[in-house]
Amino acid sequence: MNLDRRQFFGLGIAASMFAMSEITGYAEAPMTVSNANCWHGLKIGVASYTFREFSLTDCIKGIQKVDLKYVSVKDMHLPMKSTSEERRGVRQQFLDAGITPLSCGVVYFPTDEPGMRNAFEYAKDLGVPTIVCSFDPSSIDTLNGLVKEYDIKLAIHNHGPGDKRFPRPSDVMELVKGYDKRIGLCIDVGHTLRAGEDPADDVLKYRDRLYDMHLKDETKAAPDGQTVEAGRGVMNLKAIFQALLQIKYSHLASFEYEKDGSDPLPGLAESVGYCKGLLRGMTNS
Repeated sequence: MNLDRRQFFGLGIAASMFAMSEITGYAEAPMTVSNANCWHGLKIGVASYTFREFSLTDCIKGIQKVDLKYVSVKDMHLPMKSTSEERRGVRQQFLDAGITPLSCGVVYFPTDEPGMRNAFEYAKDLGVPTIVCSFDPSSIDTLNGLVKEYDIKLAIHNHGPGDKRFPRPSDVMELVKGYDKRIGLCIDVGHTLRAGEDPADDVLKYRDRLYDMHLKDETKAAPDGQTVEAGRGVMNLKAIFQALLQIKYSHLASFEYEKDGSDPLPGLAESVGYCKGLLRGMTNS
């Protein structure tokens, strides 16, 4: 793999995290593997969809195990039909565990205004500044009014070659130009790569309306690519982190580990460790 010493060190971190996760399981103490500033100011977290087959309690424990401090909350851990009290309660559970919710989603907006408004109330109660979302493009005028009313950002999620609405970040940006700047983009780097765009280039091009990120690696830069542990695929994660640091990205970037739904922690831990190693090498060189 032609690894330099710093990259090799990063893989060593990942391997140790992998081993610990296998030995201790989800319920033990967090694995603290580096100093608090290892992400160099980036808000790196976990998309709770990673733990989609697990309860909220086990999702929280899993995030603690990889020592990340932010989360994007998916509706299997907090249903859209929940009450305000339930939403505030889930927020508090995360905060009590040392994890701050910074977004929710992906939320698939209905076409009726009451349904849209419920999603904004959901985000407001959860205390997040951003809704990662998808919607029928015909709804954008109504949503434009709601982002102004609630002062909550929309980060439209591109979903790759199979997405008829927003396969690429460029498709999102074509729609939102001319609308309130709080309507922007969540770049899913895996889907972006599979759809033929360069995720790092898109970070630089669309920085002014980039409000969320989904981090992952892919087996190939093609429509049939699949999520794989970071460092095992073809994703240029180093370039992505360089771009995020260059633009001083201040919003959430979440690991969304879609592989191994019934046992995601080892692969997530390996991915986190690998990316810590990348950043350590970049910033110490």
